[in-house]
Amino acid sequence: MGVDLGDLAVKHTITVDSLSGRVVAIDAFNTLYQFLASIRQEDGTPLMDSHGHVTAHLSGLFYRTARLMENGILPVYVFDGKPPRFKKKTQSARAEIKKTAEEKWKAALEDGRTEDAKKYAQATSRLTPEMVEESKVLLALMGLPHVQAPSEGESQAAEMVRRGVAYAAASQDYDSLLFGSPILVRNLSITGRRKVPRQDRYVLVEPEEIRLDETLRSLNLTREQLVMLGLLVGTDFNEGINKVGPKTALKIVSGIKTLDDLKKFVHAKYGSTAGLGNGEEIEEIFNVFIKPNVSEVTEPKFNKMNGEGLMKLLCSEHDFAEERVQRVINEVDRIQKEKGGQKKLGDWF
Repeated sequence: MGVDLGDLAVKHTITVDSLSGRVVAIDAFNTLYQFLASIRQEDGTPLMDSHGHVTAHLSGLFYRTARLMENGILPVYVFDGKPPRFKKKTQSARAEIKKTAEEKWKAALEDGRTEDAKKYAQATSRLTPEMVEESKVLLALMGLPHVQAPSEGESQAAEMVRRGVAYAAASQDYDSLLFGSPILVRNLSITGRRKVPRQDRYVLVEPEEIRLDETLRSLNLTREQLVMLGLLVGTDFNEGINKVGPKTALKIVSGIKTLDDLKKFVHAKYGSTAGLGNGEEIEEIFNVFIKPNVSEVTEPKFNKMNGEGLMKLLCSEHDFAEERVQRVINEVDRIQKEKGGQKKLGDWF
């Protein structure tokens, strides 16, 4: 779920067109989970081909990424590597949540509560190693590079933005800010008209741009204090302090300068620092954000779509509609030709 910054971050609504010609480093796992959760049948069953293979990740990745390309965006998907050892507790908790959701999904189906069934089904999504590899193959056929991070994908994406090879990191989570990304873009892959859950109305979801320096100035915090705020609220690596939300956390860290001071304060007020992490892990978790494990950043290379390969993968192997896939391929190809074909970075569109 990432760090919940609530209403603390300074957000600016932008258009997809405003990102035209820019490289955007996209959190791959975050995005693929969105597709697996949202692209489902009415009863919550995942989108599958005739062989029973889940294809929601491929459908979302192909059609929505193509839409970004049609708008001139240069997407680079960044995949998670080996998680920090203290993330296992979070992963175990998420597994339990999925198990409970599966039971509720089954019960809702038996009772004929279709809307409830779909809601519970969305929480059961699992991204398998096979899906990850399929996604990388699809991206290559689309002419797009991907980056394999040594650890957290969001930290690698943030590094790409800091090094100037990407304009922004894109994710629904706010973690990229704690990892030091100068710019975060949210809602990039879910832009458009969306139904409000359990209500008969729709809302327009638009991309948001958040600048780290602007948010820090508005909160009068350093980045280190922002990370401490995250530790209080809870991250993917620690539970956080019970009943401490973003606004309370902000009040606490506003008067604290160091991690040691934070630990002393939390121990004195709440009786234990366990919510920040287990003993020495607190500093390790803090440094996951401040000194992240990232690989060397290189300039991403873009190529032309492999139409024949895409038709084989999507249509021949996974039953995608040939006419629709070909139409998307033709449209992206047309745009690339109008812009002069494949050139060096920055000149592709």
